[in-house]
Amino acid sequence: MLLEELKPEVTAIVQHQETDVTERLQHICELLKERVSYYDWVGFYFKNGDKEELKLRSYAGLKTDHDIIPFGKGICGQVAVSNENFVVPDVQAQDNYISCNIHVKSEIVIPLFKDGENIGQIDIDSNSTDPFTEDDERFLEFVNGEVAKIL
Repeated sequence: MLLEELKPEVTAIVQHQETDVTERLQHICELLKERVSYYDWVGFYFKNGDKEELKLRSYAGLKTDHDIIPFGKGICGQVAVSNENFVVPDVQAQDNYISCNIHVKSEIVIPLFKDGENIGQIDIDSNSTDPFTEDDERFLEFVNGEVAKIL
């Protein structure tokens, strides 16, 4: 399976200590967007200091106006509060959805924990309806586990 094959590549990026953390996050975003056909936008959001908001740190895909997302707003903001994975098969069916672009049909957001605290998340948008499976959830939890090691 493709997701399993990407795990060693994610680990290699994380372990490349000659590259700074933000660049490594960027490389992961680009790898996932390029290699998983239904990952059309991939980004990492992190808690913005002591503020009740998320700040975009690295992403691959179309430019977004959503560099800052308040806790509770949109799918990302909800995950910042719930600390739970959120898979949205059809964004049109979500009341509290923030549209990044007109092509997005589904979204998956997985919280990123460091020492038991939710410090951020990986956010993936797809231009396909309902492409995400439990395999995506487990893979993205793995990615976040690797990323947590360098934060």
